[in-house]
This record gives sequence, structure tokens and C-alpha cells, in this order.
Amino acid sequence: MECVKNRTRQAAGTGVVGVSCLVLLAAMPLAGCSRLSQHPLVVAAVEEVSGNARVAEMLGKPVTCGTAVRGTANETDGIASLQFDARGPQGSGIVVVEGKKTQGAWGVTHLELRPPNGAALQLTADLEARVGVDTPAFDPHAAPVAPSGAKPPPGEIEITLPPGPPGQ
Repeated sequence: MECVKNRTRQAAGTGVVGVSCLVLLAAMPLAGCSRLSQHPLVVAAVEEVSGNARVAEMLGKPVTCGTAVRGTANETDGIASLQFDARGPQGSGIVVVEGKKTQGAWGVTHLELRPPNGAALQLTADLEARVGVDTPAFDPHAAPVAPSGAKPPPGEIEITLPPGPPGQ
């Protein structure tokens, strides 16, 4: 009888520990998502998706965005690729936002809505039209700009090689 009581206590203790571990494991993704949900790229993407007329046409109004964010944002390398869900009365999809960090500020390089069926809705140009683009346009005909304070290269360079084959 004593042996049965001890095993019951051990099993009950294991159950409490097991439930505690499950609760912690379930909460871990939420902690990570809460930080990513406040990332500047996600904030810009949510703002664009929530107010974009083409998204509203596809998903219906109102469009709501989920707070569970998946992906990575590397502060050291300045590269991020993040995803979250968007939903409306007529459908749902996954929002994909990618960006780079330049001079301490994050900028969106790609934004799209991927519905479960059908082609992705590209939103990068919509966002750029609304907020502007801070990347200078490339002009292939522009004159090269010399770095300030740099000396021009010499006009001629003479290289004298010793006589004989190499290595002697």
C-alpha cells in the first residue's frame, strides 16, 4: 500500500511539472511574437495593409492583422524577413514584409499579400507611393563623383621586372 501511495505522489508531481513545462513552452512563442509585432517593418506593413484599397477589395473591409509574427530580424546584419496573417470578411492571407536597416533606420524593400489561392498582391509600390522613397534613383548617365579629398591617380605607371624566369 505504501508503494502505491508513493508512486501516486510521484505521478502527481510529474503531472504538475509536465503541465508547467507545457505552459512555458506555449508562452515562449508569444513572448517572441510580441517583440516582432512592434518591429518598424511590421508597423509599416500593418499600416499599409489595413488602409490599402486593393487589399480591402481582395479581403473585404475591415482588414485586421494578426499579432503573431513569424520570421527573423537581424539587427547586426540589418536584414529582416517577417510574416503575419491578415483577415477580412471575404478572405485571408499572409503578409510578407522584408527590409534592410540603413544608417540606423529600417526600410521596407518588399511587401506583399499572399492569399491561400491565387497570385500574390504586390504592395511595395503602393507603400512607396504613400510614404515616399528615400533611396536615390539610379541614373546610368550620371557623371561619376570623385571622393572628396582623394588624389587623382598618376597618369603613367612604370613597372620594372627583374630579368630571368620567375622564382630565380
